[in-house]
Amino acid sequence: MSGGHGHGHGHGHALSQEADKRYLWGALALILTFMVAEVVAGVVANSIALISDAAHMLTDASAIALALIAMRIAARPPKGAYTFGYKRAEILSAQINGVTLLLLVAYFVYEGVHRILEPPDVHGPIVLVTAVAGIAVNAGAALLLSKANRRSLNVEGAFQHVLNDMYAFVATAVSGLVVWLTGFRQADAIAALVVAALMLKAGWGLLRDSGRVLLQAAPSDLDPDEIGRLLAADADVEEVHDLHVWTVTSGYPTLSAHVIVARGSDCHQVRTRLADLLHERFAIGHTTLQVDHGVPGLDRHCADPHGPRHSDPLKSPYGDP
Repeated sequence: MSGGHGHGHGHGHALSQEADKRYLWGALALILTFMVAEVVAGVVANSIALISDAAHMLTDASAIALALIAMRIAARPPKGAYTFGYKRAEILSAQINGVTLLLLVAYFVYEGVHRILEPPDVHGPIVLVTAVAGIAVNAGAALLLSKANRRSLNVEGAFQHVLNDMYAFVATAVSGLVVWLTGFRQADAIAALVVAALMLKAGWGLLRDSGRVLLQAAPSDLDPDEIGRLLAADADVEEVHDLHVWTVTSGYPTLSAHVIVARGSDCHQVRTRLADLLHERFAIGHTTLQVDHGVPGLDRHCADPHGPRHSDPLKSPYGDP
């Protein structure tokens, strides 16, 4: 019997995270500086689109700050009951960012509909100038965040906040121009509704992807059945069961399985070979494989094997599962 695991963490991970932090701090500074100016402009112009953009920028700043805090927490080493460390902190951060986007959607839809029915006076030129400046600021912040590791849902959550805010400024600039040239005051509220639709898409995507991680679903680019069949195809393997594939945090796929091998096979060699195969074929660097010899007529070493069993009926003494 052999039980073992393998690790495949990159040596440059710590350096990469430090670079990500610098990009996030730069984006945060840009956003906070402009947010103050936009609040003043929104009040002076009496523009819901500008005020909604300012509120969104506050959530942008909060999202980036939360991402930085989550990165710091996630860097803590495993200890005590937290055997995987605190890596899920980044996923919780992505969840919070997704929820805040959806909450903002609800507010902007309510306020936007109200202002379509009862449009207030809006100062188009102030809205236009402020929005154009906002586009430049958010484009700069989005560029900084795009250089960070967006495979991390934590970073992606902050990026989506900033990107959607840039879209919001584009819509606001158009509405300011329309109000200025035509006097159509409802354009301001319509712009807020367009932004709400974009935020709904981004927020739902963050909740869906982070929810998969929290529910320990297999990564969307990995098929557990394909992995099971590939492991079972090894010449010494008779059966694979209790196969679990999940993600601890973004970019950290993990696998465990119970592997039954033929009598006379070297359990240690089989385990090493399968771990290398998983790393090369599926980029799964953290694997835990329990490898046992199969004995015809006896149980499969698990009183309650979970999930489907993978085997080749031509090799397995257990027959076709």
